[in-house]
Amino acid sequence: MIIAIDGPAASGKGTLGKRIADHFGLAHLDTGLLYRAVARALLDAGRPLDDVAAATLAAERLDVESLDENRLRGAEMGEAASVVAALPMVRAALVDLQRRFAGRPEGAVLDGRDIGTVICPDAPVKIFVTATPEERASRRHRELVRRGEEVAYETVLADIRRRDARDAGRTSAPLAAAPDARLLDTTDLDIEAAFRAAVSIVENMTASSLRAG
Repeated sequence: MIIAIDGPAASGKGTLGKRIADHFGLAHLDTGLLYRAVARALLDAGRPLDDVAAATLAAERLDVESLDENRLRGAEMGEAASVVAALPMVRAALVDLQRRFAGRPEGAVLDGRDIGTVICPDAPVKIFVTATPEERASRRHRELVRRGEEVAYETVLADIRRRDARDAGRTSAPLAAAPDARLLDTTDLDIEAAFRAAVSIVENMTASSLRAG
């Protein structure tokens, strides 16, 4: 069973992806970490984020099992990843890696921005998680404060809006809900309510897929 979860920055898709994967006993991949890892490699090497050749090479060399999540979190890396993710060559280099992860016999849960539209368009379960920019900025601000980062809410909101525009407007795999994805608006939901709603969607879509098959 492949579960594709898409949505904009700070919508809660990553947290839901982990919870859903644990609930159904599936492997989980936060594909946003891949783009953060590419950006991290460029920054560590002192290369500009729009260096297509260097970014593509970094993407081709990525190993999912060796991602250092602690070094890939934070506001700086989120913004850098959004820049790198707009490079078509980088996205192309990561497609096979993500599809191999999804292709494991038992299935997997992948969350990102183009899972249901590009990476796994035939996934039987697709969820598009969203929330208002203000709510997403509030969540991200709380997360950054907990991590010890000093940043104003207004700065985070501006970053969220900028990333939304970049993700939706890029020429390669722009952020969009797949036509057959179920929408899950988490604006007024806490994590437990969002999780219950997501599990219900998975169970309903899985049942529908089995009936159709």
